[in-house]
Amino acid sequence: MPDDALPHWLQQHRWAVGALIRQHRQAAGLSQVQLAERAGIDHKTVSRAENGVYAVSIDQVARIARALGVSSSELLPGRE
Repeated sequence: MPDDALPHWLQQHRWAVGALIRQHRQAAGLSQVQLAERAGIDHKTVSRAENGVYAVSIDQVARIARALGVSSSELLPGRE
């Protein structure tokens, strides 16, 4: 494993965050482009976040959550 590779648990966390963003976006009836416009971020960021390719910053989570009308914590896994 290369030194710069993500630990498996961290990649799983990214996928979980992405799945929650996708779930809430679809429930709101928004496309990735529409969500990005509402959140004031690039639509590629939304796509990469939903696919676990990109780790969204806490600022981006806050923007996405606000655009979806949910709390930031609803976009983070482990809220059992």
